[in-house]
Amino acid sequence: MKVAVFSAKKYDQEAFSQWADTNLKFVYFESRLNLESVKLAQGCHAICAFVNDDLSAPVLTQLSAIGIEMIALRCAGFNNVDLTAAKELSIRVARVPAYSPEAVAEHTLAMMLTLNRKLHKAYNRVRDDNFSLEGLLGFNMHGKTVGLIGTGRIGLATARIIKGFGCKLLCYDVQEQPELAGHYTSLSQLYEQSDILSLHCPLTPQTHHMINANSLAQMKDGVMLINTSRGALIDTKAVINSLKSRKIGYLGLDVYEQEADIFFENLSEQMIDDDVFKRLLTFPNVLITGHQAFFTKEAMQQISQITSDNLVSYASGQLNGNELTH
Repeated sequence: MKVAVFSAKKYDQEAFSQWADTNLKFVYFESRLNLESVKLAQGCHAICAFVNDDLSAPVLTQLSAIGIEMIALRCAGFNNVDLTAAKELSIRVARVPAYSPEAVAEHTLAMMLTLNRKLHKAYNRVRDDNFSLEGLLGFNMHGKTVGLIGTGRIGLATARIIKGFGCKLLCYDVQEQPELAGHYTSLSQLYEQSDILSLHCPLTPQTHHMINANSLAQMKDGVMLINTSRGALIDTKAVINSLKSRKIGYLGLDVYEQEADIFFENLSEQMIDDDVFKRLLTFPNVLITGHQAFFTKEAMQQISQITSDNLVSYASGQLNGNELTH
């Protein structure tokens, strides 16, 4: 089966080369999938897509027209897929529901510690022979209250690490984990009591812009906010206003609502036209990474293996539980 892999980087090719089934032939395209690039999948039976590929109804219609019957997402999130249209077009969609949740959890903690202890600033100072401690004062994580919104596999992995720091843990999720019994509370109480708040929930119509002017107003002054989940969970303009008013004391983002035109590319020689994103970069208490929380050797191995397994299952007419449509 011939598979067109969109948004493919060198590291994707290296990962898939380790797990490629002899019945799968991957064709790699660096282009993101959209209405203009659909034609690259001509002659393929399936495509492999990533988080910022366009899988809206118009694109799916074009994919169906050229004979694409299967979409293998090499990610857990699927908010970029019009599942209703996919079902109507009889296009199968499968995802990677979980891959090394510890990778994202550890990156979450790395962002917390970097912002708190200002490690990024200290690194640059020392390289300039500046050993002053002025402006580098942090706080003990031990004893602080950390609120987690979303306690799926990544949230649960984050909770385990947080407990090891001696933090007080508060959680919110519509589906509670037995392991975290006693830590769940209401969303309003979590907002009010958390010194650090970290997002680990999927993007749905209900969670879109859940961090907004209203929810921010309920939080402690100087709160630390971390998002390694999906960019659109946050109303970025509201967050900027809260940074300006000092309501938010620290902001760590591995995702951004309009990241599709920015992340995963080297834009160092270009002008970025996104004024909102550029405004975020002006704040000294904001740390942004380019959607790299998942990016470990172990996670890449699991992503490529499960994605390949999903394609092989489809080719053999089997279901393996990772399907979103069938």
